[in-house]
Amino acid sequence: MESTVEVAVAAVGSELKTWETVRAFALGLPEAVEEFPWGESVAKVRRKVFVFLGVDDGSHQPGITVKLADEEAHAHALTMPGAEPAGYGLGRAGWVHIPLGKRGGPPPELLCEWVEDSYRTIAPKRLVAGLDARPGADPGTGGPAEA
Repeated sequence: MESTVEVAVAAVGSELKTWETVRAFALGLPEAVEEFPWGESVAKVRRKVFVFLGVDDGSHQPGITVKLADEEAHAHALTMPGAEPAGYGLGRAGWVHIPLGKRGGPPPELLCEWVEDSYRTIAPKRLVAGLDARPGADPGTGGPAEA
C-alpha cells in the first residue's frame, strides 16, 4: 500500500510532466517564444501572450491560462475541477485558468488543444494559415485529419 507521501510525490510528478508536455507543445507552435514577465512563464506569438504557464518551482499549484473564444470550449474548460475565469479582469475576455493535477482534470491532449485554440485566437492570420497547411492537418482545426 502506498503512503500518502508517495501518492503526493507521484501526483506532483504527474503535474510537472503534464506542464512540461503543454509547455513543449506551446513552444512548438509557429513563432512561439517563452518569456518570463512577472516571474512566470508565458508563451507569446508576435509579442502577445497566448498561454500563461505559471511557475514550475513548486511555489504555486501548476496550471495554465488560455484564451478560449469558442463558447463550447470555454464552457467545457470551466467544468474542469478547479477551473475558473482568469483573474485581473482577463476572465471577461475569455481567459480561463485550469489547474493541473486535479482528480478528473483534463488530459494533456485536451490541454494542448486549448493551447492551440488560444494560439489561433491571438496569432496573426498568416501564422494560423500555416497551421492549417501542415501535412495531415484538418483545415479549420489544424489537428490531424479524420479518416
